[in-house]
Amino acid sequence: MGSHAHAHDNIDWPSKLAELRRADRLSAPARAEVAAKLIDDGVRTVIDMGSGSGGWAASFAEALRTSGASGATLVLVDAVPELLAAAEQSVRAAAGSEVEVVAVHGDAASPELAGQLPPADLVWASHVVHHLPDEQQGVRNLAASLAEGGRLALAEGGLAPRFLNTIGLGEPGLQQRLDIAKTQWFVSMRAEMAGSVQLNVGWSSVLRDAGLTDVTAFSYLLDRPAPLSEDDRHTVLSRVRWLRDTTEGWCSAEDTALLDRLLDPADEVYLGGRADLFWLQANTVHLARRPVA
Repeated sequence: MGSHAHAHDNIDWPSKLAELRRADRLSAPARAEVAAKLIDDGVRTVIDMGSGSGGWAASFAEALRTSGASGATLVLVDAVPELLAAAEQSVRAAAGSEVEVVAVHGDAASPELAGQLPPADLVWASHVVHHLPDEQQGVRNLAASLAEGGRLALAEGGLAPRFLNTIGLGEPGLQQRLDIAKTQWFVSMRAEMAGSVQLNVGWSSVLRDAGLTDVTAFSYLLDRPAPLSEDDRHTVLSRVRWLRDTTEGWCSAEDTALLDRLLDPADEVYLGGRADLFWLQANTVHLARRPVA
């Protein structure tokens, strides 16, 4: 059984740990702002659903420490044991002695999820629910993990990353065409999931249908202007490599060939040799509250 068998999307997440940690470093300033925005005086228990490499959980641990919340608990949940172990190790360093860290091997697709977890003041799920076969049921499972008055925060959607203003090769609009091809790949990936259910409404409706109230949203930017650090440059290259692999067959052969050139260190147009790479992305967080009975 492959290491990716723990995930509904059949993606080999353990093999992506180094990439995930680089992406964590790129997003660190934005994560700190979002965590501070969501942690208030009433938040003592936070669940990070699909904790991945631990970047978001580390930011929440730091925000809980800064808030001075006594008796704070941070619960890491992931369906992939290798990621859960890696996240726990890094988050404990950020939490120190002020915040209790609990690691739970759990699946957001499971109706029994809430029984594995303490009632939470905040449940955070960043780009997790769209990897579940039944997204609406997944949100219901997350909502069931909330304490009365607790909030669910779903980071889903926004604007895809941009990393290069002009290439000067091929037909104009490469990144826009890749967005379309990536969407086609994503629809195909979801269709291949066992038990996949198509979602036909937006996230605000999904939250309301889960019985939650006070539905709002905000967006945050990941803004790294040129010139990028070597670490962030690798993140751009990893993203382009992923786009090349996932969009092959969904975009033209000419675009795939161009991506191969952009990823070839021996080619004069190699992206890794450009000083004008940047990263600009907008992510949206959808918020809702469990009513107080």
